[in-house]
Amino acid sequence: MRALAKTYEPFSEEPIQPAFEMIATVASADAGPDGAYSRPVKRDRLEEWVDGAGEAGIHVILDLQTGFEDFPTQAKRIEDLLKRPHVGLALDPEWRLRPGQKHMRDIGQVTAAEINETSAWLSDLVASEGLPEKLFVLHQFRSAMIEQRSEIVAREGLAFLLHADGHGTHQLKKETYSILRKNLPDHIRMAWKNFYDEDKPMMTPEQTMANDPKPWLVSFQ
Repeated sequence: MRALAKTYEPFSEEPIQPAFEMIATVASADAGPDGAYSRPVKRDRLEEWVDGAGEAGIHVILDLQTGFEDFPTQAKRIEDLLKRPHVGLALDPEWRLRPGQKHMRDIGQVTAAEINETSAWLSDLVASEGLPEKLFVLHQFRSAMIEQRSEIVAREGLAFLLHADGHGTHQLKKETYSILRKNLPDHIRMAWKNFYDEDKPMMTPEQTMANDPKPWLVSFQ
């Protein structure tokens, strides 16, 4: 992570902070005991990586793929991890299902109201624990994935990012990025994802940081 971050330093006026985005709950093909079609990563494995990253000075973003559960419910189950100063939260609407939908067949969606409920809870946690500002990341690659996006409200103690997840050619990725930033609330900054295998080819650090606006988070998958 440190080596990768160094390749971005020449193209950023701000210091580069290495981070891991780690999936905390994984969308699953089977319903599981609670019928959620979502299963938690083994707790000892998750804690090992969160602890190791913290000791190394690397931030962590815990990502939720909730299935039929809602984001606030799953976020509260990892409250103890979110109390750590270096840990933020990401919501992945692609895997937020409604009745009749299935993973890998349907693209999920989330309402602004559910996002606001989650962010209100996390903002209160930051305040009550006296924590530094946390990343609050929203994944999106289709407009329908986040409903009533203009109604997403700002929260004290949270830095909002819209993570553009599209992959493909440079032109296709830029078009997706441009579409997703239209009518975006002013308090939400843009983030970019590079795919090692799916992009054709993957952008260099210089090309990535030349996007307009310059992304505040760059991730790799």
